[in-house]
Amino acid sequence: MLSIRKIGVIGRTYRHLARYRQILAVLIKYGFGDLIELLRIDQYIEIGLQVLTQKRREPLDKRSRAERIRMAFEELGPTFIKLAQAVSSRPDLVPVDFVKELAKLQDKVPPAPFENLQHIFFTELTLPPDQVFASIDPEPIASASIGQVHRAQMTDGEDVAVKVQRPGIRKVIEVDLEIMLHLATLMERHIEEISFHKPVKIVEEFARSIEKEIDFTVEATNMERFASQFLDDPFIYVPKVFREASGPRILTMEYVDGIKISNVTRLKEAGLDPKIVIDRGADFFLRQVFQNGFFHADPHPGNIFVLPDNVICMLDYGMMGSIDLHTREMFVDLVSCVVNQDAARATQVLLKLTLWEEEPDTRLFERDVGDFMGRHLYKPLKDIQMGKVLQELLNVAARYHLRIPPDLFLMLKALATIEGVALLLNPDFEMITKATPFVQKIKIDRFSPQRLSEDAYRMGADLIRFMEQFPKDLLEISRMARLRKLLFKVEHRGFEDMLATHDQASNRLSFSVIIAGLIIGSALIVISKIPPLFYGISIIGLIGFMAAAFMGIWLLVAILRKGSL
Repeated sequence: MLSIRKIGVIGRTYRHLARYRQILAVLIKYGFGDLIELLRIDQYIEIGLQVLTQKRREPLDKRSRAERIRMAFEELGPTFIKLAQAVSSRPDLVPVDFVKELAKLQDKVPPAPFENLQHIFFTELTLPPDQVFASIDPEPIASASIGQVHRAQMTDGEDVAVKVQRPGIRKVIEVDLEIMLHLATLMERHIEEISFHKPVKIVEEFARSIEKEIDFTVEATNMERFASQFLDDPFIYVPKVFREASGPRILTMEYVDGIKISNVTRLKEAGLDPKIVIDRGADFFLRQVFQNGFFHADPHPGNIFVLPDNVICMLDYGMMGSIDLHTREMFVDLVSCVVNQDAARATQVLLKLTLWEEEPDTRLFERDVGDFMGRHLYKPLKDIQMGKVLQELLNVAARYHLRIPPDLFLMLKALATIEGVALLLNPDFEMITKATPFVQKIKIDRFSPQRLSEDAYRMGADLIRFMEQFPKDLLEISRMARLRKLLFKVEHRGFEDMLATHDQASNRLSFSVIIAGLIIGSALIVISKIPPLFYGISIIGLIGFMAAAFMGIWLLVAILRKGSL
């Protein structure tokens, strides 16, 4: 488990000082000094911002803000790259130009020397490495920020791929996450435009996500679950996991020697048919989404291999998505509304699919959805890219502050990726046509006798539980009222800024009254010539005038720093 705590404790603050300075220096370097000033970091941590802000900035005038944030995250390393990749799948959180720019980040870093990894084999495996592996190639075949992959051979002669976690990466991620959490807390407190998106919850959600990614036993479980769902399909292959040679920081799987699906030339040279490959690949992904509700969330061309006889094999199961039956059915309704250009119904479905705190103006939302359909759906079916259309429709919803569930957007992003690969191999491919049987099956299954009986049974069980519990709840409420233990709590929201302003105005007024009292009292003392005297002027009166002047200057400076008189 990742050990992530708030950074407010003074000891932890100083332990994180070097990394905190580095992060702030990079943000200032790429032109985000204004953001740091808004966060008022100096109030919480002594970090020498004056020195940092004097550092030379890169010539970034011609680069957009989205490009600069991508460059900053790239320089800050693995945790920030992973955060950017996660946020790039959430158009409800960041503008579309940021989504597109952050999606360009590549999680590729130079490999760690093999000798630095050897101790992991001894700590993670139950047996000595030489009793598990006959040989391990020290040169990695792939390298990323969290781990790298080496080709190896088991003692029984079977070829395997061994994914090994980078040494010390867990500690790096923990420190970065704690700093992220502190920055997110400051954003939520001081920047109203960002606080709406709940940055603290975003960091907490990201922490849970990356915790799964650095635990390789989760990926092993994903592979085994995925394989069990396609056991009877001869055209789908999932590499075998070697549990006895795996652990939280090591994952050993069957080595697969195939051809990347995007390499059309090699596919044809090997006697494989790109059209059959795409047909099977699209069917494979649609079954994951509509039939199983458990899907590969990162199906880019580098993760899809083609084996002899046009067999599809997917790699890298660290990022998976899950869609429940209810969401799948609503998504099918959305697809039907889009195909039939039913803007009113599509608006209702979008409101059910998304999360929101305040319902948007339904009339304006429906108008924008209708305009969107008019702009994108006038083409023939073969010219409509289903994944991109649905993604852009959800971008319209994001403009109305509707939050899209992460797994739903991951699914749409994966759908768009698969559709892009399909069009690369077969320009005449129609994803909408391919998805139609799956959509129709879900619609029919919704009204099947078995489903109706299950729904009726569930509703009956809920009703019985309610009838059993409701009288007990009423008795409990009456008992608490009789014992005067029943309390009603009224919570006012949205008054915090007004109350803070009111307190500030009251404090300034009280301060002004005290200053006025000091001036008047000091004047009376001076006029009365109350001793002791200095050149005929009362010293007590002079001290009163000086105190009033000091307090007046202090009040004026405070007002000017606030930016308004």
